[in-house]
Amino acid sequence: MSPVHDIDTALLRSFVSLAETRSFSRTAERVGRSQSAVSTQIRKLEDLVGCTLFDRDKRNVRLTREGEVLLGYARQMIRLSDTMLDRFRTPEIAGEVRFGSPEDFATRYLPEILAAFAAAHPRIRLDVNCDLTLHLIDGLKAGRYDLIVIKQDPDDLHADSIRLWREHLVWVGGPEMSPETPFAEVAEAASADPLPLVLSPPPCVYRARATRALAEIGLPWTVAYSSPSFAGAVAAVKAGLGFTVLPRTMVPEGLVGFDARRGWPALSDAEICLLSVPRPDPATDALAGFIRDRVQTYR
Repeated sequence: MSPVHDIDTALLRSFVSLAETRSFSRTAERVGRSQSAVSTQIRKLEDLVGCTLFDRDKRNVRLTREGEVLLGYARQMIRLSDTMLDRFRTPEIAGEVRFGSPEDFATRYLPEILAAFAAAHPRIRLDVNCDLTLHLIDGLKAGRYDLIVIKQDPDDLHADSIRLWREHLVWVGGPEMSPETPFAEVAEAASADPLPLVLSPPPCVYRARATRALAEIGLPWTVAYSSPSFAGAVAAVKAGLGFTVLPRTMVPEGLVGFDARRGWPALSDAEICLLSVPRPDPATDALAGFIRDRVQTYR
C-alpha cells in the first residue's frame, strides 16, 4: 500500500497568497510568518507534490504550469476547510440579511463566498441585490439593506466603512488591441474626434476616475455608451464602441488591459469596503465577518 501524505492547509494558504501577491514579503505579512518560514513552506509543499510550483529569480515569482493546476485545488481545499470549521465553531444563528453589492463584484467574487456562507449558516436567509454604490448607500440609510459592499475613494471613505481591499484600475479596450498599445496613438485619433468611453452612469467611482484622468491631460472625450450593467459595458467594449476603466483583476477574457507604462493616463485606486447598519443583528455581523475573513482567499 502506498503511504498516505496529508497536506497542511497552512502550506496551501501560503502557496495561494504567494501565487496572488508574487511577493515573499507581502505573503509573509498576509500569513503572519517570516519570509524564510514562507520559503520553507513552499519547499515543503513542492516536496510533497513532487514538482516545482514557482519559477523564481531576484525580481520575479511566477507560477509554473503545475503551480497553476495546484492553485485551483488549493483554493477549493481552503474553502472547504474554512466552511467546515465555521459550521461547527459558530453558534447556530437564524435570521435574514438584506445584502447589496455592485454588479461586477456580485458576479466575480461574491457567489462562491455567499454559497460558502449559506452552507455554514443554513438558518440565515440571504436577500441579495445589485446596484451602484451611491444607490446602495441610500438604500442602507433608508433601511432597505442591512449590509452593503461599496466602492470608494481611499482618501474619502464613508464613516464606519470596513476596508476589504484596494483595487488598482486600468484602461481597457477591445480584443483587436494589444496591451502594449501606446496611448499616444489613441490620443492622436482623439485630437480629431473625442475619445469614446463606455462608462456607468453617474455616480460611479470608475467613471469619475476615467473622466478626471482625461481632464487632467486636456484630452476631449465623449460617453459613447452608458450602462449600469457590468455585462453591458463589457459587451459594448468588445463591440468596439469605446474604452472603459476596470479593476486590473477583473478584466474579462476577450478585453485588453493596457500597460500603464505605455503612457496611459494614471488612474487613482478605488477602495472596496463593507458598510452595515449602525446596530447590526447577529446574522448581519456573521455575514460581514465571513466576507472580511474570506475575501482574500476568493480573490
